[in-house]
Amino acid sequence: MKTIFKPGRQKGVAAVELAFILPLMLILVFGITELGRALYQYNGLVKATRGAVRYLAQQDLANLSASSTPTLNEVYATTKALAVCGKEDCAGQEPLVTGLSTTQVTLCDYLTCVTTHKGVPTGKGTVDLVTVTIGGSGNKTFSFSSLVPFVIPDIDFSPVKTTMVSRYF
Repeated sequence: MKTIFKPGRQKGVAAVELAFILPLMLILVFGITELGRALYQYNGLVKATRGAVRYLAQQDLANLSASSTPTLNEVYATTKALAVCGKEDCAGQEPLVTGLSTTQVTLCDYLTCVTTHKGVPTGKGTVDLVTVTIGGSGNKTFSFSSLVPFVIPDIDFSPVKTTMVSRYF
């Protein structure tokens, strides 16, 4: 009886199988890595809005004037700086998320968005709100730039918005 299996004929089979599987595995690894980077950046944007809105909610905006310290414009500038670089002043600081700038940050409070943020009814009365938004329409959209666009294309994030009750209402 003849043997069908010959050990010498199996040389190189593993290399051929690896050649078939390797491109798919590399695409899978790069895809997972890029999606992880995108989620990391999105999470950074969420945390940035939370920190900025927390600062803005602690300010008595109604009693700030041009002669007060700080002024209303300084509070707004500090809030935007906190959203972008996590510090009260972005001079010489890197943004928390690559590509983020103060032009992509929008503030809405009970002075600037009176119809939606002043005297919002609740079950126990009314409250004043403050909102920090990163992204939005036009040039304010925040985009994730993929390092491997043939695996995961660039992503335009929808606006990241955080709203909080103002301490002073």
